[in-house]
Amino acid sequence: MSNFYFIDTKGNKTYETSAYQWIGDDGELLDLWFKPKISQEKFHQKKFSLWRYLEFLPLNEAKELVSLGEPITPLVEITFLNGFTAKIKQDQLFPTGSYKDRGAAVLISFLKMLGAKHILQDSSGNAGASIAAYAAQAGITCEIFLPADTAPNKILQMQAYGAKIRKIEGDRAATAKATLIAAKGKVYASHSYNPVFFQGTKTFAYELIEQLNFIAPKAVVLPAGNGTLLLGCYIGFSEMYESGLISQMPKLVAVQTSACNPLYRKFFGLNPMEKINKTLAEGIAIPDPIRGEQMLEAVKKTGGTFISVEEEEIGATWKELAAKGFFIEPTSAATIAGLLKYAANTADSSETVSLFSGNGLKSSDKINQIIFNS
Repeated sequence: MSNFYFIDTKGNKTYETSAYQWIGDDGELLDLWFKPKISQEKFHQKKFSLWRYLEFLPLNEAKELVSLGEPITPLVEITFLNGFTAKIKQDQLFPTGSYKDRGAAVLISFLKMLGAKHILQDSSGNAGASIAAYAAQAGITCEIFLPADTAPNKILQMQAYGAKIRKIEGDRAATAKATLIAAKGKVYASHSYNPVFFQGTKTFAYELIEQLNFIAPKAVVLPAGNGTLLLGCYIGFSEMYESGLISQMPKLVAVQTSACNPLYRKFFGLNPMEKINKTLAEGIAIPDPIRGEQMLEAVKKTGGTFISVEEEEIGATWKELAAKGFFIEPTSAATIAGLLKYAANTADSSETVSLFSGNGLKSSDKINQIIFNS
């Protein structure tokens, strides 16, 4: 057995890594067992990119990495109208326009290492674009399943990379169900099911700690849809904390919207949602995230919390940031609205960090609603 393997989240059954193994034999979710050897000296590599952290990734057997030139994203300090100042990582600057490229670069490199030739994925947004782009770079054919009413500009980006689009009638849940049926016996490059994706998103935590001179922030405010960045950060910060590289675990603060906030409600013991409403922040409008329990556990273990924001707060925050020169997608504005709400209701919100998760060019339809109230 190599120095990494899959392990199910319930019965502790282990599996050798395989491109076809994305779920347990009895339907259990899988995690990746991997314990990288971490030291501050290992951070000082020559590559100024995501691959700076290659030693901390489960790719030691890879002959070739799949890359589109992933940058170390800038960490900028922004002072908001209410006087609050926070450091924001600009992950909207990744090749396809979102932080999902972190996970896609590592997952597709992993699948290529294991010999994958064709993959399936389901996403109506950023994850689909990322997987399609990196599959194209790897020479792997790709099918993307998505709801039939997905915004045309998002479909266009996926098609530009050569992905074959499978439109499914019904909501996001219907799409997920159809994909699971189609994925049996195939390579399912899921950003939610395949735990290797989180090995990519954990690089956000590594970058941030290095940019802060190895001093962990008190809190990190993150979007909470399927939890790919939240869980990746939990893995990354945990690895650094357990190795002694940082002296404290940052609190993870998870942001959802009042239109779709199942985990917020569960965290605070509120009644479940009666219905899902439309939201500007469609990127985190996930009514039943498959790793919801892990997301709740990560937030609780770090002493963090959940924040729910209103549509008006998302729009106002987007406009404030646009006036400062930042053109971000509304889902990013929702996260920053959550940051501002957290700061307003926390005694000491200094040393709090967040991010711009996606580029505004991906969401022109939603931005049109914000600008023209249409």
